[in-house]
Amino acid sequence: MVNTDSLPPTRLIVGISGASGVRYGIRLLEILRDTPIETHLVLTRSAEITAAHETRMKIDAIRSLADVWYKAEDIAAPISSGSYRTIGMIVAPCSIKSMSEIATSLTSGLLARAADVTLKERRRLVLMVRETPLHLGHLRTMTAVAEMGAVIAPPVPAFYANPTTIEEMIDHTIGRALDLFDIDAGTVSRWKETAQ
Repeated sequence: MVNTDSLPPTRLIVGISGASGVRYGIRLLEILRDTPIETHLVLTRSAEITAAHETRMKIDAIRSLADVWYKAEDIAAPISSGSYRTIGMIVAPCSIKSMSEIATSLTSGLLARAADVTLKERRRLVLMVRETPLHLGHLRTMTAVAEMGAVIAPPVPAFYANPTTIEEMIDHTIGRALDLFDIDAGTVSRWKETAQ
C-alpha cells in the first residue's frame, strides 16, 4: 500500500524567458493559482526587461503569482536537481536563445538547467517558442529539442472558438499547453465536445 501522506505536491516549473509574450507566462501563473498545482517560477533577466515593456506589472507582482520563485542565476535551486520531483516544465514564452541553450545542454542559468533536468528525468517539457519568421537554424534547433523529448507548442491562436479578446486567445492557448500535462484549466473551447 502506498502512503499518500508521503507523496510530494504536484509541482510544475514555469519558465518565463525574454521573448515577446510574457503575458502567456503571467496568465499561466494566474490560472494555476486556483488549482492544487504548486508553481515554481524562473524569470530570466531578459524576461524582466520584456515584462517592463509589455506589461504594467512589477517583477515582484509577477513573482508573487507563483508558489515559489527562484533567481535566474540560482543553479543550486531545488528544481536544478532530478531528485526534486515535478510533473514537468513549461517555458512561456520561450525565446530562441533559451531554446538553443536547452538544445545544447548549456546550463549556466537556472531556466536552462531546470529544462535540462526535466528532459533527463523524462518529464514533460513544453516550450512555447515565440519567434517568427523562422530560419533554418531555428528549425534545426526545434528538431533537436523535439528529438530530446521536448514538446514545441508555439502560442498560435485558435480561431474556431471565435475569440473576441486577446485575453480569450491567451487563455485558450495556455489551456492547450496545460492539456499536455492532463491539467484541464477550464479555459479551452473544445472542438465539437458540446452536444449539437
